[in-house]
Amino acid sequence: MHLIGIRRTLAEQQPWLPVSVYKAFLLAKTLCMAELGQIGHLVVSLPWSVAEHDRLRALMGEDFWSYGVDENRHVLEMLARYSFEQGLSARRLPVEEMFAFATLELTKI
Repeated sequence: MHLIGIRRTLAEQQPWLPVSVYKAFLLAKTLCMAELGQIGHLVVSLPWSVAEHDRLRALMGEDFWSYGVDENRHVLEMLARYSFEQGLSARRLPVEEMFAFATLELTKI
């Protein structure tokens, strides 16, 4: 759905930053997903939100908002392909060049 960008110069000056930002977003996702499944209160003002959450999990699995390079490689490769084919980028960018090296092989923490 979204990518988070960090300036290359900043990531080079603070090499821990990309991994720390990734970990923060993983934690936020964990908290969000736990809240979405709560029946005792509405976390959003939509009727039947719990039923919809259950339906989505049944259809798309527990991790329907997957994070990580490996989990989304096929999508990222398509994005790079379309960007190049439509003239938005000068070359077809490899997925490994889109992310800070330290974040490429992270698993769910």
